[in-house]
Amino acid sequence: MSDILRRHRVAALLGAALIISPFVMSFAQSANNMSANNMGASNAVATTRTPVAGITAPNGSFAPIVAADKPAVVTVTTVMKAQPETMSDGSPFDGRSPFDEYFRQFFGDQGIPVPRTPPQQAQRTEALGSGFIVDSDGTIVTNNHVVDGATSIKVTLDDGTELPAKLVGRDAKNDLAVLKIKADKPLPTVKWGDSDKLMTGDQVLAIGNPFGIGTTVTSGIVSARGRDLNSGPFDDFIQIDAPINHGNSGGPLVDVNGNVVGINTAIYSPNGGSVGVGFAIPSDQAEKVVAKLMKGGSIEYGYLGVQIQPVTQDVASAVGLDHPGGALVSQVNDGSPAAKAGIETGDVVTSFAGHDIKDPKDLSRAVADVSPGAKEELDVWRKGKSVEISVDVGRNSDDVKTASAEDHGGKSPEQALRVSSLGLGLTDVTPDVREELNLATNQHGALVERVNPDKAASAAGIQPGDVIVGIDQTPVKSARQANQAIAQAGRSGRKSVLLLVDRGDAQIFVAVPFAAG
Repeated sequence: MSDILRRHRVAALLGAALIISPFVMSFAQSANNMSANNMGASNAVATTRTPVAGITAPNGSFAPIVAADKPAVVTVTTVMKAQPETMSDGSPFDGRSPFDEYFRQFFGDQGIPVPRTPPQQAQRTEALGSGFIVDSDGTIVTNNHVVDGATSIKVTLDDGTELPAKLVGRDAKNDLAVLKIKADKPLPTVKWGDSDKLMTGDQVLAIGNPFGIGTTVTSGIVSARGRDLNSGPFDDFIQIDAPINHGNSGGPLVDVNGNVVGINTAIYSPNGGSVGVGFAIPSDQAEKVVAKLMKGGSIEYGYLGVQIQPVTQDVASAVGLDHPGGALVSQVNDGSPAAKAGIETGDVVTSFAGHDIKDPKDLSRAVADVSPGAKEELDVWRKGKSVEISVDVGRNSDDVKTASAEDHGGKSPEQALRVSSLGLGLTDVTPDVREELNLATNQHGALVERVNPDKAASAAGIQPGDVIVGIDQTPVKSARQANQAIAQAGRSGRKSVLLLVDRGDAQIFVAVPFAAG
C-alpha cells in the first residue's frame, strides 16, 4: 500500500464501505483453492478433463497481450481541495444516485479516518486512478470522476516516469476525460476495439492500478451488456467479472486481441472491494466522445425539453399500441424545442432522426448525438395514429428537477370524496388544497386522498397527494370528471387506463390495469 493511501482519504469516494480485511480474503481464497485442488486430485485418476474451446487464453496465456498493452497503461494522481462539510464532487456517483451505498469509484480510499480540520479550512487530498495512452504524442483517456475538481494532475508511466498532465477536456455525462502529457519520445499506445461485437461470455482483461500497488492485470468474461446504473443519461455499461477495485477507474478493458473494448468505471460492492460485478463504458461510446474532446475540450448535446418514461405493456394497451416500446412523453417544458414543435404530453416517440426508439434511453442518446440547431424528424403515436413532427433541436440544459409528494391527509368541508373503481379516493383541487400542497393557482385535477392497498391503483404506484390531471390523454379538472373518464375507459374494453399524475415538480404517466382492480 502506497504512502498516499495511508495518508489521504479520497474526496470523490462517497458513502461508508465495510472493508473486508485483505488477510481474511486471501485466507478464504487460499482455502477455496486448496479445496478445489484437492478435489481435482482425487478425481484425476477416474476422470479425464477435456478443455473446452474458447474458455482458456489463446495458446494458454495472456502474456503476449499484457506485454503489448501494459506499457500504455498509466497511473493518474490528482490533488484536489475537499471541503470537510461535504465530499460531493458533482460526478455521476456523488451521493445523489440511489445506488450510492454500493457503487464506488475506484480511487485509493481504504476507509482510513481523516484528521479533523477547522470547518473553514479546506483540505487537500490526493486521489488515484488509471488511464491509457491512445496517441503517441501523449494523449491519455481516463474517467471524468478521476480528475473532477483536481487542482493538479500527475501521470506515472509504466516505467515509473512521472510527468505533469494537462486536462484537455472532460464530459461528466459520459464520465470521460482526456489528458495530455509531454514526453521526450513517442509513447506506447493501445488501439480502440469494437465493443459492439462483444458477446456475453467473451473473455476480457482489465488493466489498471488497484489500491496504488502498481499496474495489475485481471481476467474474466463479459457478464452482461447494456446495464443501466442510473448514473447518467447515456448509461450502457458492459458488466464484467474480471476483478477491479479502487484505483482501476479509467483503466482499459481489452479483448483477446489486445484492443480496448471498454473503460473500467464502477463496481457493485457491499463491502468496498471487488465481488465480481464491475462495469465498463463501451469503447464504441467512449471513442466518439474522446474524439470530440480532443478537438474542442467540451461537448454540446442536443436538447428537446421533455420528460419521458418507458412504455410498458399496460401503457401500450392504454394508448392503443399493439406492443410496448418507444418513449412516453410525461411532460413538455414550456418554451422548449419540443413545445415549439408541437410535441404533446401523452405522445409516444417511436422514431427520431431515422432511428427506431425502443425505450427512453434510445431517445436520450439519439437526441444527445444531434448537434444543437439541427432540424430532425420524429414520429409519435398520438390518440391512435402515427404523427410526424419536425423539430429544431436545442442546446442541452442540465438537471431536470424531480420530487416526490408527501402524504397529505384531510379535506375541507366543501370537498366530496369520490371513490373510483381502481380504489382511489378522489377530491377536487380547491384553493385550500393548492395552498397546502403549494400548487399553482391555476392547478386543476383530482387530488388522490386515499388509496385502497388491495386495489390496482396501489399496486401501480399511485400515492396519496398525487394530483391526476389527465386520463387516457384527455385533461380532467375535477374528481367527478376523473371518475367519469375512468369508468368510460373501463367500458371501452381496454385492459388498462393511463393516468397523468402531477407529483411534486414532475409529471408522470401511470398505467393502471382494470383486471387487477
